[in-house]
Amino acid sequence: MNYNSIGNTGLLVSELCFGTMTFGGQQEDMWAQIGKLQQKEVNEMMKAVIDSGINFIDTANIYSFGQSEELLGQSLKDLQVPRDEVVIATKLLAKMKDKPNSSGLSRYNVFNSVDASLKRLQMDYVDILYVHGVDPLTSLEEIVRSLNDIVESGKVRYIAICNWPAWMVAKAQAIAHYRGWHKFIGLQYYYSAVSRDIEHELVPMAVDHDLAIFPWSPLSGGFLTGKFTREGADSDSRRAKFDFPPIDKEKAYDLVDVMDDLSKIHNASIAQIALAWVRQQKGVNSTIIGAKTLEQLKANVESTQILLTEDDLRKIDKVSPLPMQYPGWMVERQSSYRK
Repeated sequence: MNYNSIGNTGLLVSELCFGTMTFGGQQEDMWAQIGKLQQKEVNEMMKAVIDSGINFIDTANIYSFGQSEELLGQSLKDLQVPRDEVVIATKLLAKMKDKPNSSGLSRYNVFNSVDASLKRLQMDYVDILYVHGVDPLTSLEEIVRSLNDIVESGKVRYIAICNWPAWMVAKAQAIAHYRGWHKFIGLQYYYSAVSRDIEHELVPMAVDHDLAIFPWSPLSGGFLTGKFTREGADSDSRRAKFDFPPIDKEKAYDLVDVMDDLSKIHNASIAQIALAWVRQQKGVNSTIIGAKTLEQLKANVESTQILLTEDDLRKIDKVSPLPMQYPGWMVERQSSYRK
């Protein structure tokens, strides 16, 4: 397992981050479609995660409405994992109960959510706190101020972002810079070979601001596992039951065909090729993986041994092109005189 520094923080995290969305899920809702691992299975999974060299663990308050955090925290206690040997990330934003102030990024909810997460995790602090999305009711300056203050409180060590547009990230960083507040250190965004939207604005912005990129759903909700082809699909899979995140399926089928050919060359699975592609992309620091079984975890970890060649990458690029968008194509056209 290799370890990468998050931006200029000096904090080293494994090139794979283990996502705990499969923990819990007792309700018959979307979480039950993702996973139902309970404490015994969670402990077994977390032991394998730690033994593999992964030191970066991702959860969220909304995952199974707090169960994921509870199960994760208890597993680290049960396994006697030293707190200073793991980097724990959680998130806030989503509605946790039917009360008017139980969601969003208000100062009220930021502090209340962190306290609730720490209680569930049985921890004094979390290493990284993500804002899980946009709050249209709270000003950006108020959000950045609240996050600065939660870091100053000692309950959070670093802050990061999920699912914001690039302009909002850049504006928040500018506010933090000129106010002398804590800046964001990384971005967790949906990124896979079949869904490359973040390459338009977010990746260049992240590189310019020295922000680490932590891709979620690198297998596009399980589509890039080989279980989905034009000939048929696995009806028992999560993607078949819960069609998310959205993708261009015709492009995805072409991509699966190419990755199937590459998998034979590298003696690997289609999923491992898809994970290797994401790991080798510009700006990517740690790729978030999930698993419902120890076999899935082992296979995902083994993907770190695959190094795609320039020719391999070109083959994938050929079937997963990112259409140029304005002003990108105009910038490229007008910049040609400088080359």
